[in-house]
Amino acid sequence: MDTQKLLDIYFTMNKIRKFEEKALHLFESNKLRGSVHLCIGEEAIPATVCSCLNEDDYITSTHRGHGHCIAKGADVRYALAELMGRATGYCKGRGGSMHIADFSKGNLGANAIVGGGIPIAVGAALASKMQKKSNVAVSFFGDSASNEGIFHESLNLASVWKLPVIFVCENNLYGISVPTWQSTSVKDIAVRGVGYDIPYAVVDGNKPDEIEKVIRPAIERARAGEGPFLIECKTYRWMGHWTGDPTPYRTKEEVEEWKKKCPIAYTEKVLLEQGVAPEELEALAEKAQKLIDEAETFALNSEEPDPAHVLDDVFYNEGDSLL
Repeated sequence: MDTQKLLDIYFTMNKIRKFEEKALHLFESNKLRGSVHLCIGEEAIPATVCSCLNEDDYITSTHRGHGHCIAKGADVRYALAELMGRATGYCKGRGGSMHIADFSKGNLGANAIVGGGIPIAVGAALASKMQKKSNVAVSFFGDSASNEGIFHESLNLASVWKLPVIFVCENNLYGISVPTWQSTSVKDIAVRGVGYDIPYAVVDGNKPDEIEKVIRPAIERARAGEGPFLIECKTYRWMGHWTGDPTPYRTKEEVEEWKKKCPIAYTEKVLLEQGVAPEELEALAEKAQKLIDEAETFALNSEEPDPAHVLDDVFYNEGDSLL
């Protein structure tokens, strides 16, 4: 992979990691109300996939979606403000962690419903095809979502109509507390693409160079009108399902073993081998931390939503903008 491209991905991964660490700190400090679902350990997938997309391409996200939103260009100030329920957040503090959206960046929204974003991505791809546009849509979803009926319905329709959509399964091996081997009939979720005549690939989700080798041609294929693609990225969440999860269902040894496969550490190693100076990598990490610290200040100083506007944006009035 091109060194500058990998540096950009490295910076995005650092932004995601530091954003998640900040969210955890604010939660533990009782400054962020309600739990959040962190994607620490999974940063390579959104950072790499979104680096291959155009700004007007679409993504749909999940309950564990901060990384997707940031990788697709979200302003971390507004994202953190939304997590903290502030009026300056992306959804004016009403959506919270699981409902960040930014149509200006092609981000059609995170979704608290397991698999809920999959048909939305298919719909966006259909709209793109009907309007004869070159936009593609990417749907991020977890391993458990592949057991939802809507996953199968969406893949079938996308294949029948040859829609420009890429399905990206982030298989972190657990659906809340249930390991995939106890809930899923196949070892590799991606093989389910065969049943819908959709090409597929299984990749190491902690290695940007491996992900890029698959996602780039899949996007090009979709833009060329050749239909959908299914990619399974094997990865692992270091934290619990949510910030209060005690994780009794897995061992400390398992977690530590996966931490040795840290996507940021792996990328740093590759960049050093390509001749990048350690000081340059350190500067990028510090830049990411500074952005997140500034976002914290912005969010903490932002106003709470005014109760007088509680019904705003709930009902559609003639003449209102839908965006």
